[in-house]
Amino acid sequence: MTTTAATPTSAVALRYGLAALAAAALNTAIGLTASALDDGGIGMGLAPVAYLPATIVGFVLGVVGWTFLAQRFPRALRVIVPGALVLTWIPDVLLLTAGATAANVVGLMLMHLVVATAVVTVGLRRLREAGGAPRG
Repeated sequence: MTTTAATPTSAVALRYGLAALAAAALNTAIGLTASALDDGGIGMGLAPVAYLPATIVGFVLGVVGWTFLAQRFPRALRVIVPGALVLTWIPDVLLLTAGATAANVVGLMLMHLVVATAVVTVGLRRLREAGGAPRG
């Protein structure tokens, strides 16, 4: 009989926490850069009070969605994750009509990409540990 070593819950929680912290740190750098380049724009979503809670909420919702899909439809993740990311960019692009600059919009789009990348990074590792990750 063979046994597999399960990853301790505390290690998984630490991994998710570090991924969320890394996403928040990267989004801070993006927010600062986009704000500096947003000369005369509306600066929508570029204040820490706006993007830090959104980063954490987006990360948590992404992990919940990933977990649900990974348990039921793991192959669908290859289509749904990029599709969901593109859908999050629609409101960003629409901000151009409200007076946002390209720097503002690109900054927000990059922030969404950072959160999605953090979710996928920890999700894929967890899926591989469970033996269900699609490869290649």
